Amino acid sequence: MLLYLTQYLAQFESGFNVFNYLTMRAIMGALTALLISFIIGPRMIKRLQVNQLGQPVREDGPETHLLKAGTPTMGGTLILAAISISTVLWANLENIYVWVVLFVTLSFGVIGYVDDYKKLILQDPAGISAKQKLFWQSAAALIAAVALYVTATDDVQTSLLIPYFKDLAIPLGMFQIVVTYFFIVGFSNAVNLTDGLDGLAIMPTVLVGGALGIFAYVTGNVNFASYLDIPYVAGTGEILVFCTALAGAGLGFLWFNTYPAQVFMGDVGSLSIGGALGTVAVITKQEILLILVGGLFVLEALSVIFQVGFFKMTHWRRIFKMAPL
Repeated sequence: MLLYLTQYLAQFESGFNVFNYLTMRAIMGALTALLISFIIGPRMIKRLQVNQLGQPVREDGPETHLLKAGTPTMGGTLILAAISISTVLWANLENIYVWVVLFVTLSFGVIGYVDDYKKLILQDPAGISAKQKLFWQSAAALIAAVALYVTATDDVQTSLLIPYFKDLAIPLGMFQIVVTYFFIVGFSNAVNLTDGLDGLAIMPTVLVGGALGIFAYVTGNVNFASYLDIPYVAGTGEILVFCTALAGAGLGFLWFNTYPAQVFMGDVGSLSIGGALGTVAVITKQEILLILVGGLFVLEALSVIFQVGFFKMTHWRRIFKMAPL
């Protein structure tokens, strides 16, 4: 939004041309999101405390976790607000990728918000059932997957790239929709499972978001892509603004989430940022790289899969004392 304003003002003062640079808008996106987090954060936490939206703690968990009982949750709304406002202010809103990643982030945030609302305000311990949650996640992910597929302009955008191997890509065709779906839904739930300790989910999110932002920038720049011998995908550079906004919002939230946490992100935060990371990875063609740099999320999710599978096959025996790790 501010891009158009600065372009207009550049007619009268050439200094405003600096905002045409993607890197400048990315920096401003991060700073704006960080500032929004610091301004809104204390007020939001106080409001959550007044409404007694406290975090329930499992009785069979470690005794040290009992300190977390009553800590306000649903703090992910702060992350969503900071990311959304910052991205809309500084990104090029004519870019389809910006809207796709915002759609996934906000739609998954709504799913998480409804789940948190039912658990904390309506006092329904079950929240949204697993089937209902997966259904709505699937609907949003498929809309994004189909949108990315129909707007693809070359074979690169419908291929799976293999990192560390030059010119090695697996053409997927329409199967790209399936891959996109699994990465969005899979990482959404993986980050959700990781959100259990102070700062545990948000700090890796900042790091992974930053890494994907760098790839978005070089993938969308024909000169850098050629020099680094990676596929060039026009328009992906604009995702850098979203990624820096995510990093800025994440660092702002981390200020309130470090031990002892003043607030937890809840499903509204973890589901949305997980879905966002999966979407950015697909857009930048770094799906496999996301598995590597987001290894913590993958290990947390696998620990649950192994625990549940072993529990059912061996009739109530466990691999770990508790999962996710």
